[in-house]
Amino acid sequence: MVVQSRLTRIVIGCVALTALAAVVTGCRPESEATPSSSPSITMKDQTPDPSATPVETEKPQAGFEVPGGCEEIYSAAMLAQLQSANPPLNDPGVTMLSTENADLLELIHGGAPTLRCSWGQPSEVGLATNVTAVDAEQEKAVLAALPAAGFGCEALGDGTVCRIEQRGVTLDDEEYTRGETHYVGGGGLVTTAWINFAPERYTEDIVATLWG
Repeated sequence: MVVQSRLTRIVIGCVALTALAAVVTGCRPESEATPSSSPSITMKDQTPDPSATPVETEKPQAGFEVPGGCEEIYSAAMLAQLQSANPPLNDPGVTMLSTENADLLELIHGGAPTLRCSWGQPSEVGLATNVTAVDAEQEKAVLAALPAAGFGCEALGDGTVCRIEQRGVTLDDEEYTRGETHYVGGGGLVTTAWINFAPERYTEDIVATLWG
C-alpha cells in the first residue's frame, strides 16, 4: 500500500510528536509505506477491595531485566561497528524517537522500565532504540498493533520482529530511506527507528545479546 507522506523535513534531533505520529521536518517524501493508527495500548490500575482476596497484578515476565547501559545490549562486534560507523552514542542533541507508533510510545513512556540508546549526531543519518520491559498482555497488544499499522512481522528467536520502511525525496532532491524495526518477546520490547543508517542485523544482534 502506498501512502503519500506529508513530512516537510527530516532532522534527527528535532522531532515533534502528535497523537498518532511524529512529524519530521524538512522532506518532501514520496513514501512507499507509513504506519497507520491501531488500537491503543492502555493499562488500568485497580484499587483492591479490602473485603476481597488480593489479586496479584501481572508484571513483566520474570527473568528479563532492562540492561543498565547501552553498551550491554550489543555484541562486542556490533558495538565496535556502531562506534566506527556513526558515533557518538547518546548525543544529547539527538531527540529522535525510537518509534512513531502512538501505541508503542504510550507503552514506552508510560512508566515501564526502559533504556534509550541513539547513534549519530543531530543530522539526517542515525538511529534510536529503546529496550523496554513488558508483560504478557502488553506483548499481545504490540503484536496486534503493529500488523494493523502496516508492519510486516515474522518469527525471530522466541519472539517476533516487525519492520516497515519508507523512501522519499527531500526538498534538495536527495533521496532518503527511513524505517522502524521492532522486536517483542521474552518479556521485552526493542523498538528502533532509523534514517539513512540501518546496520545489517542490528535488531538481531540485540536479541541474540539479550536473550541468547
